[in-house]
Order: sequence, then structure tokens, then C-alpha cells
Amino acid sequence: MKSLIYLDWKRGLKMFVASATLSLSMVSTGSGEALAISTPQKIENTIETLQKSDQRWIQINLANQRLTAWEGGKPVYAIVISSGKRSTPTRIGSFKIQSKHKSTRMRGRNYDVPNVPYAMFYSGNYGIHGAYWHKKFGTPVSNGCVNLAPNHAKWLFNWASLGTPVVIQK
Repeated sequence: MKSLIYLDWKRGLKMFVASATLSLSMVSTGSGEALAISTPQKIENTIETLQKSDQRWIQINLANQRLTAWEGGKPVYAIVISSGKRSTPTRIGSFKIQSKHKSTRMRGRNYDVPNVPYAMFYSGNYGIHGAYWHKKFGTPVSNGCVNLAPNHAKWLFNWASLGTPVVIQK
């Protein structure tokens, strides 16, 4: 009896390990390919949905370093930005404004900047904010955030509310 239970358990374990290995390899291969194919498609679907609504939303195009504020399908404000440099890229995807701060201190590995104006965070420490310390808008120079001239950041801060969708694409 003891050996039958052991053999059944061992056979079950082998099947579980084989199944888990197969599942993991399919998930890892499939998800890598699916992400490469589906992320731009998901972003496009999100944009189409937002353009058919009357909702306020923010679109950030990293390829041309532009931010557009939309009300449904109508662009209401467009500006030049500075996104993350190659070593600290801005994340792509669909997000929502999670918190807003008229002024905040931002700290990271190689920076400590006080009084960052009009910061709106959409994913952890990633945010859209004013940048008074550079004038290189149109060029990726940030540590992953989306930098705006302070006057533009103020306009966007006053226009957007918590929960406003933010769509970032390449």
C-alpha cells in the first residue's frame, strides 16, 4: 500500500512538473511575443475608445516628444515634452492619474530636486511634471518622467483630475 501511494504521488508529481514546465515555457514564449504584438494594439484600442467618449485624457507620443490633451476626440492642448532618456526610459502603456501635487521633492539615484511644480503621478514614481532645471524640451533627458515647461505643466495640472487616463506610446 505504501509503495502504491508513493508511486501514484511520484507519477502525479512528474505530470505536474511536466505540465508546469510546458505551461511556463508556453507562457514565457507566448507572453513575450504577445506583448510585442499586443501592446501597441491595446494602446490603439484604448485610444479609439477614448476618442469615441467625451472623457478628458492625455496622450504622450514618445517618438515625436509631444503631449496632447484630449476631450474625447477633440484635441484641446498640445505641447513639446522631454521624456526619459535611453538609460531611464518612460514606460509605455495606459495609466491613470493617481495623485497630484502642486509642488513636491523628487529624489532618485542621481538626482534630488526640490519644489518640482505641478506633478501628477500615474505609475509609482513616474509622472508628468514641470521642469524648471532644463530647457531641452523635444529631447529625451528625464529619468523616466514626462517633463513639461512649468507654465504648460500648470495648465495640464488644472485641466486634469485624479483618474484622468494617460496613454503613452512610442
